[in-house]
Amino acid sequence: MKKKISALALISLMVAANASASGFRIPEQSVDSTAKAGANIASSTRADATYFNPANMSWLEDGTMIQGNLTYIHLTKNEYHGADGYSSNAEDENFVMPTGFIVSPYFGDFRFGISNTSPYGLAKRWKNNAGTGSAREFSMETFELNPTLSYRINDKVSLAGGVRMMYANATIKNVLYDMEGDTIEWGYNLALSVRPVESWNISATYRSKIDLNFSESDVRFNPTASGLLPPSAIISASTSVPAPAVLALSTSFQPLENLTVELTVDRTFWSAYDQLNIVTNPAGYSKSFLKDWDDGNAYRLGLSYDLNDALTLMAGFAYDECPSPNSTVGFELPDAPAWLYSVGFQYAMTENLDVGMAVLYDYKEERDVNHPGIGAVGEFTNGGAFLVSTGLNYRF
Repeated sequence: MKKKISALALISLMVAANASASGFRIPEQSVDSTAKAGANIASSTRADATYFNPANMSWLEDGTMIQGNLTYIHLTKNEYHGADGYSSNAEDENFVMPTGFIVSPYFGDFRFGISNTSPYGLAKRWKNNAGTGSAREFSMETFELNPTLSYRINDKVSLAGGVRMMYANATIKNVLYDMEGDTIEWGYNLALSVRPVESWNISATYRSKIDLNFSESDVRFNPTASGLLPPSAIISASTSVPAPAVLALSTSFQPLENLTVELTVDRTFWSAYDQLNIVTNPAGYSKSFLKDWDDGNAYRLGLSYDLNDALTLMAGFAYDECPSPNSTVGFELPDAPAWLYSVGFQYAMTENLDVGMAVLYDYKEERDVNHPGIGAVGEFTNGGAFLVSTGLNYRF
């Protein structure tokens, strides 16, 4: 029984890191979204509209639009300071994330699009002490393929929807176990754009909850795991974790002819992550872990300024709430409320080709933790991330 409970605790670490409104959710999937701190819903004007707001495809110029982006992500070294004077340090992390978007020409009042993104992921590794006991290494990748269809009702109203296919894989290691698991799941997204006048857009988007059902995750014991099963032994486990629904309400307007302002509020329904139920196979042992997460809001401001016919400057600011309470936050996800600051540009190399670049800084607040079950009673500090996005936009 002790061996089973230990394996279950390991599995809980893997799935916990998938559920985060700020730390492991990645809203910035293109140059424009990075440059405007995620405020790219009502004001999306390039091929990435197929992901951020497919209803806006009805307002794009006719023709095929293709966009490719590459984002470098750097996670800073988290620090843990215990109330008893005990401390631990995480390692910094570096990743490269490619994304792509395609929008078709008009077919009557219809338009098609498809996106390839990575909406969740990244990693956390701790160098020493308690952090290595529960999260020596965590890594997770997601890949989402999202075909969409928009319909232009008239010059003022557009509707859109799409199907989401999400693949997720995760690896976690601690002093006792190595674990791997993957899954493919499905969801949908909806969008509405209303333009009372050409310079003012009001939008709403909704991305459905996707239950990530890890039905055959393998736990392998390390050779140094004294008193446990032989190193070759594998315990299979199953669990289900919600990638929760996200609702975004957004408006963009032009106070000046060459200035566009977007205000966006998006709400992530993390209250769906109330508890975690895990079953080992074939033993059939079940265990529940209380999570008790709250819904979280993000408040975003994006600015776009056309300096001339070729150069567009962008900037953004956002505040992202944290859904996890002090009593359940852990080393695998030392999340905290975040402040985001960003700048970027798009430059028209030719009539059909734009190149862009953006930089974003994500600052995490210091955060208290009171989770004695994992030996964490103290404070997490030095959280944050840097993002650099580059991209090409081509129209023909």
